[in-house]
Amino acid sequence: MPLPANLKLKSKQDTVKLAEFLVPILQAGDLICLYGNLGSGKTFFAAALAKALGVPDFVTSPSFILFNQYQGTKYPLYHLDLFRLKNEQEFWELGVIDLMDNGITLIEWPELANKLLPESIQNLNLYFSFDGKKRTVDIDARGKFAPYFIK
Repeated sequence: MPLPANLKLKSKQDTVKLAEFLVPILQAGDLICLYGNLGSGKTFFAAALAKALGVPDFVTSPSFILFNQYQGTKYPLYHLDLFRLKNEQEFWELGVIDLMDNGITLIEWPELANKLLPESIQNLNLYFSFDGKKRTVDIDARGKFAPYFIK
C-alpha cells in the first residue's frame, strides 16, 4: 500500500516505519538523498534504515569523518555526510562513486554531490523539516520508487 509523499512524523516510530517501508524496495545501487536543517531527523532516519537493513552496529552521523560503511543482512550501507565538504573535488576524493553500485547509499547534505551524480540515480529524495514542534518529510520519489508514494 503506497504512503503519502508528505508525512507527518509524530514520533520516532513514524520515522522507523518509513525506513522499514523502504527496505523491501531497496536494491544495490540505490541512492537516498537526505535534505533538511540541523536537527530535522536525517541521521535518525539513517540509523533507522540501517537497523531495518540488518546493520548490527550503532549508526551515527559521519559529520567529521564524512563516510561510514556498514554491512547489512543483504547489502552494504554507505552513509555520507557532506556538510563539511568545501568543493566537488573533496567529494570525488572520497571514492564513493566506485562503491555505490554494490550497496545502498545514503547522503546527508547532498547538495554538493547533486551536480556530480547522474540524475538517473537520484530517484529518492527525502526532505526533512522540524519547526520546533512537528517533524515532516516530503518525499520526492521517481523511477521505481514513484508507485510507492502518493502525491
